[in-house]
Amino acid sequence: MQQRKLGPFTVGAIGLGCMNICHAYGQPATFEEAERLLLTALDEGVTHFDTAALYGFGQSETIVGKVLAKHRSKFTLASKCGMGGEPNAEGVKVRVIDGRPEKIKATCDEALQRLQTEVIDLYYLHRWDKKVPVEESVGALADLVRAGKIQSIGLSEVSADTLRKAHAEHPIAALQTEYSLWSRNPEIAVLEACRELGVSFVAFSPVARGFLCGKLDVAAFEAKDIRKPMPRFSAENYPENFKLFEAYAAIAKEVGCTPAQLAIAWLLHQGDDILPIPGTRSVDHLREDLGADGVKLSDDVLARLNGLINQNTVKGDRYPEQANKEVDTERF
Repeated sequence: MQQRKLGPFTVGAIGLGCMNICHAYGQPATFEEAERLLLTALDEGVTHFDTAALYGFGQSETIVGKVLAKHRSKFTLASKCGMGGEPNAEGVKVRVIDGRPEKIKATCDEALQRLQTEVIDLYYLHRWDKKVPVEESVGALADLVRAGKIQSIGLSEVSADTLRKAHAEHPIAALQTEYSLWSRNPEIAVLEACRELGVSFVAFSPVARGFLCGKLDVAAFEAKDIRKPMPRFSAENYPENFKLFEAYAAIAKEVGCTPAQLAIAWLLHQGDDILPIPGTRSVDHLREDLGADGVKLSDDVLARLNGLINQNTVKGDRYPEQANKEVDTERF
């Protein structure tokens, strides 16, 4: 696999997002399925694993720790703080954004235990808690760097302006945001800011939450599937969006790859500072995703893809309104 810089680290260009094994898209994988997936990824040359305290409220970190701790020297480990699970009045854990310095430090200590490691290579602020100045949250992360608990700092779903404020407090190694053919928000300002500051860009949901893989039965999404309230997957918008897929799949056939590989290859062609982290529970899908590394796209194909699927041709916003309020990313 081609190698790219992730902050101070050198990793395989395609990493593995570890959310899907326990969170967000229906039933979680069994431990045995997750173990096979993670070990296969390592065998196939993946050297960038990305998880978070939020995923399964610590379950993803726990699984990654159990499976990969003995192989710790072989990969770069990224995780996230600032968003996790806290019990509500009924004692049920719910998602909470909390960027207070004391919470960030406590979350890191818990993550180190779950991940069975002495240091996290790249630790992101998963969401900017808008009740707390970003400089305070990043200051806490800088304390963790000085304490030797993390090696570098990342940000997730923030704007160019917030990135610059944070970077002035402590150098930011990487910024992570959704980026794909159908989510072009980073192109507004934050990609340019990353390049100005020397910040690596990590692209999550590179296959558009499954849209760029093939036809989805959106009516069959489980209640906890995070796509269920997303406007692009609504009963009104999804059929309109899927009309774009036939021409897209034809381009993939012409190139000689699968639709998922075409989506990831498009991202790899957007700059050598961009690192996609597709997620899956399937070993077959994992191998398919990694195959994008060898897909070469001509300027003509790139131009056709850009004209086919973009912010003007896709129906619906990427998030429902509540989620849009929680993130800090620029919007078209």
